[in-house]
Amino acid sequence: MTDRTVPRFELIAFDWDGTLYDSTRLIVRCIQAAVVDVGGAKPSEDAAAWVIGLGLAEALARAAPDVPKEKYAALGARYRYHYLQHQDDVVLFEGVLPMLDALRARGHKLAVATGKSRRGLDEALASVALRDRFDASRTADETHGKPHPRMLLELMEELDVPASRTLMVGDTTHDLQLAQNAGAASVGVSYGAHEPDSFHSLNPLHIAHSIADLQDWLLQHG
Repeated sequence: MTDRTVPRFELIAFDWDGTLYDSTRLIVRCIQAAVVDVGGAKPSEDAAAWVIGLGLAEALARAAPDVPKEKYAALGARYRYHYLQHQDDVVLFEGVLPMLDALRARGHKLAVATGKSRRGLDEALASVALRDRFDASRTADETHGKPHPRMLLELMEELDVPASRTLMVGDTTHDLQLAQNAGAASVGVSYGAHEPDSFHSLNPLHIAHSIADLQDWLLQHG
């Protein structure tokens, strides 16, 4: 482990679903069920997984191109219905809490940048007693969704950290493109929604294959 008095990255922003929270399979199933509920053709698992990380409205619209706009409100309501039935079935990936505690002890500022709604993120943070471990957060419904850079730029401004000292960690190309658009560095994780082969063109500093791998890299190189 590299002993560095001042960490390379002052701010580490994490995506939520598929990066810290083991929810990818649940989200895919809920998207599929919601689309069918409103009369659309059931999207494939790959198509449903690809939209994870986008804001909910955009994600559902892309996953259901045959559903007319006048049904989008019903589509969102059905997605939320299915998700709420099973949200307690999913948990943090093993090792997330010790990793966050180790990073905070090392002096990093931690944030969440997610495509979830504010209500959804607050419920998730409360359910796993995580709120006090993050210095700030942004959700897609209170700013621009990914890969627009605004949510990361707002976090950097709020926490007074320049792009050169900011790292984004995520499981989708949307996360890594967000970082690139904001002028920040990124790390991808391979255990979430997108295949890691799609990450390379976005130049992540590392692709982690587990939480343990991610923690090791962050403590050695972050």
